[in-house]
Amino acid sequence: MQIALAPMEGLVDDILRDVLTRVGGIDWCVTEFIRVSDRLLPAATYAKLAPELARGACTRSGTPLRVQFLGSDPACIADNAAYACELGAPVIDLNFGCPAKTVNKSRGGAVLLKEPELLHAIVQEVRRAVPEHIPVTAKMRLGFDSPDGALDCARALADGGAEQLVVHARTKVEGYRPPAHWEWVARVQDVVAVPVYANGEIWTLDDWRRCREVSGAQHIMLGRGLVSCPDLARQIAAAHAGRSVDPMAWSALEPLLADFWRQARRKMSPRYAPGRLKQWLGMLSRTYPQAMALFQELRREGDCERIDARLGVALAERQPG
Repeated sequence: MQIALAPMEGLVDDILRDVLTRVGGIDWCVTEFIRVSDRLLPAATYAKLAPELARGACTRSGTPLRVQFLGSDPACIADNAAYACELGAPVIDLNFGCPAKTVNKSRGGAVLLKEPELLHAIVQEVRRAVPEHIPVTAKMRLGFDSPDGALDCARALADGGAEQLVVHARTKVEGYRPPAHWEWVARVQDVVAVPVYANGEIWTLDDWRRCREVSGAQHIMLGRGLVSCPDLARQIAAAHAGRSVDPMAWSALEPLLADFWRQARRKMSPRYAPGRLKQWLGMLSRTYPQAMALFQELRREGDCERIDARLGVALAERQPG
């Protein structure tokens, strides 16, 4: 079994990838999508969205990173994918699942599930453009407003050259509303000869067990569930191996939270760093009452130095290098 950390735009950046993969249990992770429209993106784009490329395409824990692209121009995506490989990308991933309205209006993400022929063309062009030893993978939803075409889309991706599929088991219209239709993951696996990962609504160990039973999937991708419960992957990996581990205590999470803040302070302007911290605290509140208490305490706080003091982050610790 493999467990992947999902690519979540505006949430799982290189900072959170670093912190979450250090907790353990994650086999690989993916960048936020890199939007491709009509040109070859500069190296600076990759330095911003995939800084791990400069460190062997791995997070600090050694977890491999894949570079994900989103767009609808097969040739342009292929050119950028080839360049990303030159920069060190070990795997190219393609996003056909983003449900954001702004992305879909510009013909990217889940809206392309209406066009299986285009899905095939994109994957095929990327497969031709990147070195043979570098895998091309894809993430999809069940469809735009209905799962009726999900199997055709999965076939198009696999036939185009995708070596692995992640299926977010909801349509674009369903967004993130429960339930996830895990039974469709099994149907997708029946029609393609490549590994299929189940994604969606896995928040707990029991959710994983139910997902495995319903979907038959050997592999999973965790998104909001892992952000809300940072040791969920570790718990699942242990259970799969026939072991159990104690859930991570708040006291063990506090140093990671402080490190997250430390990195956010280095990377972001004082205007935006507090919001990123509060975003994660809000999601951690699902698992930890202490996170909710801290969120309420800092809710209106915008002074970074006061947040430093509250989290015990010293000035010297925040300085780059």
